[in-house]
Amino acid sequence: MEYTAQISNRGGRWRLYVALMGGLVSQWPEHDFGPAVTVPTVVERSRALAALGFVFIDGAEWEWTEDNETYGDDTSPVLLLASIRVRSRDGGQS
Repeated sequence: MEYTAQISNRGGRWRLYVALMGGLVSQWPEHDFGPAVTVPTVVERSRALAALGFVFIDGAEWEWTEDNETYGDDTSPVLLLASIRVRSRDGGQS
């Protein structure tokens, strides 16, 4: 089964999570990288996903988008969000 992992930054903290549809958002596996000035590297993101029990789907690449913190306000801070397709490390549902 495939899932979407996402990484986002808010308040100077990068957070990685795996969206598990059909469950509560509060139950999604997540990793907080703590305060950071730079984006966690691909290796750091891969290790965090592995610790959560997930791996990248073969050939998957991170896709980056940006949004405004306040919807429709082009003067508000920019939020960066990236996503990638992942699967459970053991092939089953996590």
